[in-house]
Amino acid sequence: MGNDTARFIRHRAKLIRAGVLALAAVTVASGASAACRVDSVTLRGDWGQARFSVEVADDDGERAQGLMHRTSLPGSAGMLFIYDRPQRLSFWMRNTLIPLDLLFIDARGVVRNIHRNAIPLDESPLEGGSDALLAVLEINGGLSARMGITTGTQLRHPAFAGRNPAWPC
Repeated sequence: MGNDTARFIRHRAKLIRAGVLALAAVTVASGASAACRVDSVTLRGDWGQARFSVEVADDDGERAQGLMHRTSLPGSAGMLFIYDRPQRLSFWMRNTLIPLDLLFIDARGVVRNIHRNAIPLDESPLEGGSDALLAVLEINGGLSARMGITTGTQLRHPAFAGRNPAWPC
């Protein structure tokens, strides 16, 4: 690969990363007052706020399929896995072709653990680290670090209603 081509690829990658962050910022600005919806989550913390469009996986079949076999995921999108009761959660990347960040969330909607940049196709268990987890949010790998998302971040979504949510709808 020539120097010009390599420079172009690096420049394009920077523009794509900047676009993802800009899209998240626009989503935050327009979504801060948006009503709670099943197809989106809003996160807030010391780092700021962000909103993601989500597909919800709330039954055994949907949770088993997850984001397997997908070759891409839009920067402002994710998948929210919701369980019926708090429990210990463990994931793996079998048949998952893209790197993901997994945010493990308790019953009040608080991020308790983050597994960053899960390796595609890796079957090693990714443990949530607690037996009181109700949900997992999967977003593009590396995005949580770039945005500054940390443990303690609060997530707003109807799934946490009735559970004394940290950030109610």
